[in-house]
Amino acid sequence: MSSPTEGTANTGTFVTEEALQRLKKRHGAEARFKLYGQLAIGIAIVALVTLLISIFGQASSAFSRYVLSYDLNIEASYVDPDGTRDPEAIARNVSGFNLMLQDQLADEFLSDDADRNIQRELYGMFTRLAVLPIAHATAESPETIGSEQIFNVALADDIDLFLKGGVSARKSVEIGTVAAGEGSTEDGVTLTMASQDAAEKLDAALTELTRSDVDDAPAVALIKAGNTWYRMEASEGRDLSLTYLAGPRALPAEGADMEALVLAQSQENRTVTDRQIAWTRILQSQGRIKSVLNTSLFTNSDSTYPELAGTAAAIVGSLLTMLVTALLAIPVGIFAAVYLEEFAPKNRLTSLIEVNINNLAAVPSIVFGLLGAAVFINFMGLPRSVPLVGGLVLGLLVLPTVIIASRAALTAVPPSIRTAALGVGASKTQSVFHHVLPLAAPGIMTGAIIGMARALGETAPLLLIGMVAFVAEVPDGPMDESTVLPVLIYKWSTGAERAWEPQTAAAIIVLLIFLILMNLIAIILRRRFERRW
Repeated sequence: MSSPTEGTANTGTFVTEEALQRLKKRHGAEARFKLYGQLAIGIAIVALVTLLISIFGQASSAFSRYVLSYDLNIEASYVDPDGTRDPEAIARNVSGFNLMLQDQLADEFLSDDADRNIQRELYGMFTRLAVLPIAHATAESPETIGSEQIFNVALADDIDLFLKGGVSARKSVEIGTVAAGEGSTEDGVTLTMASQDAAEKLDAALTELTRSDVDDAPAVALIKAGNTWYRMEASEGRDLSLTYLAGPRALPAEGADMEALVLAQSQENRTVTDRQIAWTRILQSQGRIKSVLNTSLFTNSDSTYPELAGTAAAIVGSLLTMLVTALLAIPVGIFAAVYLEEFAPKNRLTSLIEVNINNLAAVPSIVFGLLGAAVFINFMGLPRSVPLVGGLVLGLLVLPTVIIASRAALTAVPPSIRTAALGVGASKTQSVFHHVLPLAAPGIMTGAIIGMARALGETAPLLLIGMVAFVAEVPDGPMDESTVLPVLIYKWSTGAERAWEPQTAAAIIVLLIFLILMNLIAIILRRRFERRW
């Protein structure tokens, strides 16, 4: 027996220079793969966080809104002119309540000779339907007619947006006190500021908010002197030429405090006028404008006014649509999966059916919308815009997903379960329904819930069957006109007013909450009943 040659023990395959290089390359490839995976996860997390921050940032203002808290004298001549005290007639008399609020605001803010443009500005601070809660409350308690009640009236969306910091860039500047004043509220007022520093501060603010890239768009200033608001027309040194807007009509006393609200846009370029801003500031100083939780977002139906629009009808419509979808897709999908997996003969026809089911799961959802419009609406004559048709279309859409998930769950049950059941004398049907199906139930339920979550987020097929229609009432059943959350989001996102932007983001959050809850239920069911073989 010959002894090994000296030095050969260290020259094996894994210790040669080439082997070490290959090992180094493999380790490098593994490190790069891990880095790529971590980068992918990081990009996904950043994208998700950015999306959520964007949505929640936009929606934050929609969950609160400004209301006018007003002491209203419920006069019978407005709300119940016939004296019937009929609750239904009182609730329908929106015009009477609207006129009552308008007249009480006019008594407080308008002169007797105010022209129609000024009246229109005042009445535009709230919409006609904003008095609906007052009408309903009075209808429920007719005995309050003739007494003074405190109500919260939703301000118009433009006023609400202004109070939340939108509409125009602005800056408040303290400009000291009044040194002297002359003129009248009808012909114009000239006020002299007490110090040159105040004049320089005002000029600096006007210069700061004037856009140099836009011609003829200087910043404007609204001046509050005492309790009266003016619009600044011109300035020269410490002297300000002003036009009366709102508040007491007497000239401010010498020494009265002065404040300037500098706005980047003139009233011709914004949706809130100077006079509306002045009235709003006066009401704020009186403590009659306050921010409240926007519960109408969840209790109201859709509306053409953003400040009154809510998601109640869409939430109920989504639930009814999901109910119809579940009744169609889950039982049919489960029984189809059981038959194909446990009973169907393995032949070309079965293979063809299985291939087509897999292909149907990848068909674009809009194709199912076209199918639903052709079959359920045009051929069967079912009404448009109802949860029944929407549920049937979405049921067909998620049916392949439920079948595939159910077959996967059935396949995961070990064959020994079937063999044991047959071995003790059970029939094929008994072995499937008494043993295999209960053990596969967690996987089946998980697949079904995920399929339903996908259906809840679908929009395209529902647009084709008319569920984009304006629905002002909460549906009572699957045959009532309805809409669903994804379609409502699409509709609101196309609104022209800026107030629809936070409303849309808020509706997206409501939809996300639904989806998260459904996925959470799927996770809980899977962990609760999951079996490991």
